[in-house]
Amino acid sequence: MRSFIHALPKVELHVHLVGSASADTVLELARRHPEAGVPTDRAELERFYTFRDFDHFLKVYWAVQSMLKDRHDIHTLVVGLAGELARQNVRYAEVTVTPYNHFLDGVSGDEVLAGLESGRAAAAALGVELAWCFDIPGEKGLVAARETLAFALNERPEGLVSFGLGGPETGVGRAQFAPFFAAAREAGLHCVPHAGETTGPETIWSALRDLKAERIGHGTSCVDDPALLAHLALKGIPLEVCPTSNVRTRQVASIEAHPVRRMLEAGVVVTVNTDDPPFFGASLEGEYLAVASALDLSHADVARLAENAVLASFLPNPRKTSLLEEISTVLAAVR
Repeated sequence: MRSFIHALPKVELHVHLVGSASADTVLELARRHPEAGVPTDRAELERFYTFRDFDHFLKVYWAVQSMLKDRHDIHTLVVGLAGELARQNVRYAEVTVTPYNHFLDGVSGDEVLAGLESGRAAAAALGVELAWCFDIPGEKGLVAARETLAFALNERPEGLVSFGLGGPETGVGRAQFAPFFAAAREAGLHCVPHAGETTGPETIWSALRDLKAERIGHGTSCVDDPALLAHLALKGIPLEVCPTSNVRTRQVASIEAHPVRRMLEAGVVVTVNTDDPPFFGASLEGEYLAVASALDLSHADVARLAENAVLASFLPNPRKTSLLEEISTVLAAVR
Protein backbone atom coordinates (compact mmCIF):
# COMPACT_ATOMS: atom_id res chain seq x y z
CA MET A 1 0.00 0.00 0.00
CA ARG A 2 2.84 2.42 0.80
CA SER A 3 4.39 2.06 -2.68
CA PHE A 4 0.93 2.30 -4.27
CA ILE A 5 0.22 5.56 -2.45
CA HIS A 6 3.55 6.95 -3.57
CA ALA A 7 2.85 5.98 -7.19
CA LEU A 8 -0.49 7.79 -7.22
CA PRO A 9 -0.30 11.31 -8.67
CA LYS A 10 -1.66 13.33 -5.78
CA VAL A 11 -3.33 16.68 -5.22
CA GLU A 12 -3.19 18.67 -1.96
CA LEU A 13 -6.04 21.08 -1.26
CA HIS A 14 -5.43 22.23 2.31
CA VAL A 15 -1.91 23.26 3.27
CA HIS A 16 -0.90 26.58 4.82
CA LEU A 17 2.24 28.17 3.42
CA VAL A 18 3.71 29.26 6.76
CA GLY A 19 2.65 25.95 8.30
CA SER A 20 4.46 24.05 5.55
CA ALA A 21 7.92 25.12 6.69
CA SER A 22 10.09 22.05 7.25
CA ALA A 23 12.92 21.94 9.77
CA ASP A 24 15.40 22.40 6.91
CA THR A 25 13.57 25.50 5.71
CA VAL A 26 13.30 26.94 9.21
CA LEU A 27 17.01 26.27 9.78
CA GLU A 28 17.86 28.22 6.64
CA LEU A 29 15.61 31.10 7.69
CA ALA A 30 16.91 31.05 11.28
CA ARG A 31 20.52 31.32 10.12
CA ARG A 32 19.51 34.15 7.80
CA HIS A 33 17.68 35.96 10.62
CA PRO A 34 19.40 35.11 13.94
CA GLU A 35 17.71 38.10 15.57
CA ALA A 36 14.45 36.11 15.54
CA GLY A 37 15.79 33.90 18.32
CA VAL A 38 14.89 30.64 16.53
CA PRO A 39 17.51 27.90 17.14
CA THR A 40 20.21 27.75 14.47
CA ASP A 41 21.59 24.40 15.65
CA ARG A 42 19.85 21.47 13.93
CA ALA A 43 19.42 19.29 17.03
CA GLU A 44 18.14 22.21 19.10
CA LEU A 45 15.81 23.28 16.31
CA GLU A 46 14.35 19.79 15.99
CA ARG A 47 13.57 19.80 19.72
CA PHE A 48 11.98 23.25 19.35
CA TYR A 49 9.99 22.04 16.37
CA THR A 50 8.65 18.83 17.91
CA PHE A 51 4.93 19.27 18.57
CA ARG A 52 4.03 19.32 22.29
CA ASP A 53 0.64 21.02 22.49
CA PHE A 54 -1.42 23.63 20.66
CA ASP A 55 0.15 26.58 22.50
CA HIS A 56 3.57 25.29 21.46
CA PHE A 57 2.33 24.93 17.87
CA LEU A 58 1.30 28.59 17.87
CA LYS A 59 4.66 29.64 19.31
CA VAL A 60 6.54 27.85 16.55
CA TYR A 61 4.13 29.06 13.86
CA TRP A 62 4.57 32.70 14.81
CA ALA A 63 8.34 32.23 15.11
CA VAL A 64 8.41 31.07 11.49
CA GLN A 65 6.09 33.92 10.47
CA SER A 66 8.46 36.45 12.10
CA MET A 67 11.37 35.33 9.88
CA LEU A 68 9.56 36.08 6.62
CA LYS A 69 10.98 39.53 5.95
CA ASP A 70 11.03 39.82 2.17
CA ARG A 71 10.63 38.09 -1.19
CA HIS A 72 13.69 35.92 -0.65
CA ASP A 73 12.30 34.43 2.56
CA ILE A 74 8.92 33.75 0.99
CA HIS A 75 10.66 32.20 -2.03
CA THR A 76 12.62 29.93 0.32
CA LEU A 77 9.39 28.86 2.01
CA VAL A 78 7.60 28.12 -1.28
CA VAL A 79 10.52 26.16 -2.72
CA GLY A 80 10.85 24.14 0.48
CA LEU A 81 7.18 23.18 0.25
CA ALA A 82 7.52 22.31 -3.44
CA GLY A 83 10.46 20.03 -2.72
CA GLU A 84 8.47 18.12 -0.09
CA LEU A 85 5.53 17.78 -2.46
CA ALA A 86 7.72 16.62 -5.35
CA ARG A 87 9.27 13.89 -3.17
CA GLN A 88 5.76 12.55 -2.52
CA ASN A 89 4.62 12.64 -6.15
CA VAL A 90 2.21 15.49 -5.46
CA ARG A 91 1.57 17.15 -8.80
CA TYR A 92 -0.64 20.06 -7.77
CA ALA A 93 -1.38 21.93 -4.56
CA GLU A 94 -3.66 24.80 -3.62
CA VAL A 95 -1.67 26.60 -0.95
CA THR A 96 -3.26 28.91 1.61
CA VAL A 97 -1.48 32.24 1.97
CA THR A 98 -2.47 34.85 4.56
CA PRO A 99 -1.21 38.16 3.11
CA TYR A 100 -2.55 40.29 5.95
CA ASN A 101 -0.23 38.63 8.47
CA HIS A 102 2.75 39.50 6.26
CA PHE A 103 1.52 43.09 6.01
CA LEU A 104 1.36 43.30 9.82
CA ASP A 105 4.99 42.15 9.92
CA GLY A 106 5.98 45.02 7.62
CA VAL A 107 6.33 43.01 4.41
CA SER A 108 4.97 44.91 1.41
CA GLY A 109 2.50 43.46 -1.03
CA ASP A 110 5.10 43.68 -3.79
CA GLU A 111 7.54 41.58 -1.77
CA VAL A 112 4.87 38.98 -0.99
CA LEU A 113 3.92 38.70 -4.65
CA ALA A 114 7.51 38.53 -5.86
CA GLY A 115 8.30 35.69 -3.45
CA LEU A 116 5.20 33.76 -4.42
CA GLU A 117 5.80 34.21 -8.14
CA SER A 118 9.46 33.19 -8.13
CA GLY A 119 8.71 30.28 -5.80
CA ARG A 120 5.89 29.11 -8.03
CA ALA A 121 8.20 29.13 -11.04
CA ALA A 122 10.79 27.11 -9.14
CA ALA A 123 8.09 24.64 -8.09
CA ALA A 124 7.05 24.14 -11.71
CA ALA A 125 10.64 23.17 -12.52
CA LEU A 126 10.29 20.42 -9.90
CA GLY A 127 7.10 19.15 -11.55
CA VAL A 128 4.75 20.67 -8.98
CA GLU A 129 2.05 23.15 -9.98
CA LEU A 130 1.09 25.55 -7.19
CA ALA A 131 -2.07 27.59 -6.93
CA TRP A 132 -2.92 30.12 -4.23
CA CYS A 133 -5.80 30.64 -1.83
CA PHE A 134 -5.65 34.04 -0.16
CA ASP A 135 -7.39 33.75 3.18
CA ILE A 136 -8.68 36.12 5.84
CA PRO A 137 -7.29 35.62 9.36
CA GLY A 138 -10.77 35.73 10.87
CA GLU A 139 -9.69 36.66 14.38
CA LYS A 140 -8.30 39.96 13.03
CA GLY A 141 -11.75 41.08 11.95
CA LEU A 142 -13.23 43.05 9.11
CA VAL A 143 -10.17 45.22 8.49
CA ALA A 144 -8.24 42.05 7.67
CA ALA A 145 -11.07 40.97 5.37
CA ARG A 146 -11.06 44.29 3.52
CA GLU A 147 -7.30 44.33 3.03
CA THR A 148 -7.15 40.69 1.97
CA LEU A 149 -9.92 41.15 -0.57
CA ALA A 150 -8.42 44.37 -1.95
CA PHE A 151 -5.01 42.74 -2.32
CA ALA A 152 -6.48 39.68 -4.02
CA LEU A 153 -8.60 41.63 -6.49
CA ASN A 154 -6.21 44.49 -7.22
CA GLU A 155 -3.14 42.32 -7.70
CA ARG A 156 -4.71 39.05 -8.89
CA PRO A 157 -1.41 37.16 -9.12
CA GLU A 158 -0.92 34.25 -11.50
CA GLY A 159 -2.21 31.10 -9.84
CA LEU A 160 -4.69 32.74 -7.47
CA VAL A 161 -7.80 30.54 -7.59
CA SER A 162 -9.66 30.95 -4.31
CA PHE A 163 -10.58 33.04 -1.29
CA GLY A 164 -10.64 31.58 2.19
CA LEU A 165 -11.22 32.22 5.87
CA GLY A 166 -8.97 30.75 8.56
CA GLY A 167 -7.92 31.34 12.14
CA PRO A 168 -9.86 30.50 15.30
CA GLU A 169 -13.53 29.70 14.75
CA THR A 170 -14.90 30.25 18.25
CA GLY A 171 -16.37 33.74 18.53
CA VAL A 172 -15.63 34.49 14.87
CA GLY A 173 -18.94 34.17 13.04
CA ARG A 174 -18.82 33.29 9.36
CA ALA A 175 -21.75 35.54 8.35
CA GLN A 176 -19.91 38.82 9.00
CA PHE A 177 -17.58 38.00 6.10
CA ALA A 178 -20.39 37.43 3.59
CA PRO A 179 -19.90 40.70 1.64
CA PHE A 180 -16.21 39.94 1.09
CA PHE A 181 -16.91 36.44 -0.17
CA ALA A 182 -19.63 37.77 -2.44
CA ALA A 183 -17.16 40.23 -4.00
CA ALA A 184 -14.51 37.53 -4.38
CA ARG A 185 -17.03 35.20 -6.00
CA GLU A 186 -18.20 37.93 -8.39
CA ALA A 187 -14.56 38.42 -9.40
CA GLY A 188 -14.27 34.73 -10.27
CA LEU A 189 -12.54 33.39 -7.18
CA HIS A 190 -13.73 30.16 -5.57
CA CYS A 191 -14.88 30.21 -1.93
CA VAL A 192 -13.18 27.80 0.48
CA PRO A 193 -13.60 28.83 4.14
CA HIS A 194 -12.57 26.80 7.17
CA ALA A 195 -15.56 25.65 9.20
CA GLY A 196 -16.46 22.99 11.74
CA GLU A 197 -12.93 22.21 12.88
CA THR A 198 -13.26 23.46 16.47
CA THR A 199 -16.94 24.43 16.44
CA GLY A 200 -20.18 22.61 15.70
CA PRO A 201 -22.22 21.98 12.57
CA GLU A 202 -23.85 25.41 12.61
CA THR A 203 -20.52 26.97 11.59
CA ILE A 204 -20.52 24.72 8.52
CA TRP A 205 -24.12 25.60 7.75
CA SER A 206 -23.19 29.29 7.99
CA ALA A 207 -20.21 28.80 5.66
CA LEU A 208 -22.54 27.17 3.13
CA ARG A 209 -25.43 29.57 3.55
CA ASP A 210 -23.66 32.90 4.11
CA LEU A 211 -20.35 32.44 2.29
CA LYS A 212 -21.58 30.07 -0.44
CA ALA A 213 -18.68 27.73 0.29
CA GLU A 214 -17.70 25.41 -2.57
CA ARG A 215 -15.46 23.32 -0.32
CA ILE A 216 -15.17 23.22 3.44
CA GLY A 217 -11.83 23.35 5.23
CA HIS A 218 -11.85 20.56 7.83
CA GLY A 219 -15.61 20.20 8.45
CA THR A 220 -14.95 17.63 11.17
CA SER A 221 -18.10 18.35 13.16
CA CYS A 222 -20.44 17.69 10.23
CA VAL A 223 -20.97 14.14 11.51
CA ASP A 224 -22.85 15.58 14.50
CA ASP A 225 -25.71 16.65 12.22
CA PRO A 226 -27.26 13.94 10.01
CA ALA A 227 -29.08 16.55 7.93
CA LEU A 228 -25.80 18.34 7.24
CA LEU A 229 -24.07 15.09 6.30
CA ALA A 230 -26.89 14.31 3.89
CA HIS A 231 -26.75 17.83 2.43
CA LEU A 232 -22.99 17.67 1.85
CA ALA A 233 -23.36 14.29 0.16
CA LEU A 234 -26.34 15.34 -1.97
CA LYS A 235 -24.70 18.57 -3.16
CA GLY A 236 -21.29 16.96 -3.63
CA ILE A 237 -19.57 19.60 -1.47
CA PRO A 238 -16.05 18.34 -0.74
CA LEU A 239 -14.41 18.38 2.66
CA GLU A 240 -10.71 19.10 3.08
CA VAL A 241 -10.03 16.57 5.82
CA CYS A 242 -6.74 16.80 7.76
CA PRO A 243 -6.67 13.75 10.07
CA THR A 244 -3.32 14.09 11.86
CA SER A 245 -3.88 17.80 12.40
CA ASN A 246 -7.20 17.02 14.08
CA VAL A 247 -5.52 14.46 16.34
CA ARG A 248 -2.63 16.74 17.25
CA THR A 249 -4.91 19.65 18.10
CA ARG A 250 -7.05 17.23 20.14
CA GLN A 251 -10.21 17.66 18.10
CA VAL A 252 -10.34 13.87 17.80
CA ALA A 253 -8.71 11.19 19.94
CA SER A 254 -6.99 9.19 17.22
CA ILE A 255 -6.98 8.45 13.50
CA GLU A 256 -9.08 5.36 14.27
CA ALA A 257 -11.66 7.57 16.02
CA HIS A 258 -11.65 10.20 13.29
CA PRO A 259 -15.11 10.87 11.76
CA VAL A 260 -13.69 10.38 8.26
CA ARG A 261 -15.21 6.88 8.31
CA ARG A 262 -18.71 8.27 8.90
CA MET A 263 -18.17 10.92 6.24
CA LEU A 264 -17.28 8.30 3.66
CA GLU A 265 -20.14 6.02 4.70
CA ALA A 266 -22.55 8.95 4.25
CA GLY A 267 -21.31 9.49 0.71
CA VAL A 268 -19.52 12.77 1.39
CA VAL A 269 -16.72 13.74 -0.99
CA VAL A 270 -13.66 13.38 1.27
CA THR A 271 -10.24 14.70 0.31
CA VAL A 272 -7.14 13.97 2.41
CA ASN A 273 -4.78 16.82 3.29
CA THR A 274 -2.05 17.89 5.73
CA ASP A 275 -2.86 21.41 7.03
CA ASP A 276 0.52 22.28 8.64
CA PRO A 277 2.51 19.11 7.89
CA PRO A 278 5.94 19.47 9.56
CA PHE A 279 4.39 21.11 12.63
CA PHE A 280 2.25 18.01 13.19
CA GLY A 281 4.73 15.41 11.94
CA ALA A 282 2.54 14.74 8.91
CA SER A 283 2.99 14.19 5.19
CA LEU A 284 0.42 13.69 2.47
CA GLU A 285 1.59 10.13 1.83
CA GLY A 286 1.44 9.51 5.57
CA GLU A 287 -2.11 10.81 5.77
CA TYR A 288 -3.23 8.50 2.98
CA LEU A 289 -1.53 5.56 4.63
CA ALA A 290 -2.97 6.36 8.07
CA VAL A 291 -6.53 6.61 6.74
CA ALA A 292 -6.09 3.46 4.64
CA SER A 293 -4.81 1.53 7.65
CA ALA A 294 -7.39 2.82 10.11
CA LEU A 295 -10.31 2.15 7.77
CA ASP A 296 -8.87 -0.98 6.14
CA LEU A 297 -9.25 0.57 2.71
CA SER A 298 -8.60 -1.28 -0.51
CA HIS A 299 -6.33 0.03 -3.25
CA ALA A 300 -9.46 1.10 -5.14
CA ASP A 301 -10.73 2.99 -2.07
CA VAL A 302 -7.43 4.85 -1.76
CA ALA A 303 -7.43 5.63 -5.47
CA ARG A 304 -10.90 7.10 -5.03
CA LEU A 305 -9.57 9.48 -2.37
CA ALA A 306 -6.91 10.62 -4.82
CA GLU A 307 -9.58 11.05 -7.50
CA ASN A 308 -11.73 13.06 -5.09
CA ALA A 309 -8.91 15.55 -4.60
CA VAL A 310 -8.43 15.95 -8.33
CA LEU A 311 -12.14 16.45 -8.95
CA ALA A 312 -12.51 18.87 -6.02
CA SER A 313 -9.56 20.96 -7.17
CA PHE A 314 -9.80 24.09 -9.29
CA LEU A 315 -7.62 22.67 -12.05
CA PRO A 316 -8.82 23.06 -15.65
CA ASN A 317 -10.80 20.05 -16.86
CA PRO A 318 -8.12 18.78 -19.30
CA ARG A 319 -5.59 18.67 -16.47
CA LYS A 320 -8.07 16.84 -14.26
CA THR A 321 -8.70 14.29 -16.99
CA SER A 322 -4.99 13.66 -17.41
CA LEU A 323 -4.46 13.07 -13.68
CA LEU A 324 -7.53 10.84 -13.41
CA GLU A 325 -6.26 8.70 -16.29
CA GLU A 326 -2.90 8.36 -14.57
CA ILE A 327 -4.58 7.30 -11.33
CA SER A 328 -6.51 4.65 -13.26
CA THR A 329 -3.27 3.36 -14.77
CA VAL A 330 -1.61 3.08 -11.35
CA LEU A 331 -4.65 1.26 -9.96
CA ALA A 332 -4.80 -1.13 -12.91
CA ALA A 333 -1.20 -2.15 -12.27
CA VAL A 334 -2.09 -3.66 -8.86
CA ARG A 335 -5.23 -5.49 -9.95
